[in-house]
Amino acid sequence: MENQTSASEFVLLGLRSDTYLQSLLFFVFSVVYFITVGNMVIMIVISTDPHLHSPMYFFLFHLALTDICYATTIVPYMLVNFLVKQKTIDFSACIIQMSLILLSAGSEIFMLSAMAYDRYVAICKPLHYQDIMNKLICSQLVGGAWAMGALRSIINTLPMLNVQFCKYTEIKHFSCELLPLLTVACGRTFLNKLVLLSSAVIFGSSSFLLTLISYIYIISAVLKIQSAKGRHKAFSTCSSHLIVVVLLYTTALFQYTKPSSVLSFILDQLFSIQYSILTPMLNPIIYSLKNNDVKRALGRMLRKIQVLQSV
Repeated sequence: MENQTSASEFVLLGLRSDTYLQSLLFFVFSVVYFITVGNMVIMIVISTDPHLHSPMYFFLFHLALTDICYATTIVPYMLVNFLVKQKTIDFSACIIQMSLILLSAGSEIFMLSAMAYDRYVAICKPLHYQDIMNKLICSQLVGGAWAMGALRSIINTLPMLNVQFCKYTEIKHFSCELLPLLTVACGRTFLNKLVLLSSAVIFGSSSFLLTLISYIYIISAVLKIQSAKGRHKAFSTCSSHLIVVVLLYTTALFQYTKPSSVLSFILDQLFSIQYSILTPMLNPIIYSLKNNDVKRALGRMLRKIQVLQSV
C-alpha cells in the first residue's frame, strides 16, 4: 500500500459500455450539457432586462450560475472519457472536482431556501416586500448560500487530504464524488464518513427545514384567499420553484433510502446523473415554460437581436 501522494491517478469505471453505446452516450450528454448552458441565456436576460431586476430574478440568476458550475464540474470530463480508452483522472484534479461538486450542491440547496423565503415574503407580506427584500438582504442571502456551500466543501475536502489510497485505484463512478472515493480508500475513513454524514444531516436538514417552513406559511396564506383566481395567481408565482425543489429533494430521498443490493452501483450512478446533470438541465426549461415574465423577456431580447441583424 502506498499513500495518496504516490497514487498519482485514479481510473473512473462509470458508464462503461461498448463503443457504439459510448458514442450514443457522448451525443446524449453533449445535448444535455448544451441545454444546461442555456442557463447562461437566462442569466443574460435577467442582467439586461430592467423588468427582471427584482429579488426573485436575482436569486434565479445565482441558481442558474450554480447549475452551470455543477454541470461544468462533471460533464466535460465525462464527455472526454466517452472518447478515450484509458479513463483516468489525476489525483489533484479528482480532489478539485470533488470539492467543486460539494460547493455547487451545497450552494444550490441553500439558494433554493433563499428563493423559498423570497416567495414567503412576497405572498405572506406583500405590502412590506420591497422593504424586507432590499438589495442588502438579497446580497446577504445569496452570499450566505455560497458561503454554506464553500463551508461544506472545505470541511469535507480537508480530511480527504489525509486519506490513503492504493497505487492502482478504480472508482466505480463517472466522477470523483466523495462517497465513491471513500469506498475505494485503503486507509481508515471513519473520520471522513463521520464528517460526511454530519455535514449531510446538518446542511441538508437545515436547508430543507427553511424551505419547508416557508412553504407551510405560503400554503396557509394561499388557502385563506377567497377566490380561486386569487389562489391560482398567488401560487403561480412560486410553482416553478416548487417543482425544482420537489425534483431535487425527491431524488435525494431515493438516493439515501434505496435498498442495499447488487443494483446499488447502477442506482448510485442513475441518481447522480439525475441530481448533478439532469436537474441543472431541467431548471432553465422549468423556469422558462412556467414563468411568463421570463418568456416575455426572452421575446424582447430575440426581437432586439432581429432588429440589430436587420440593420
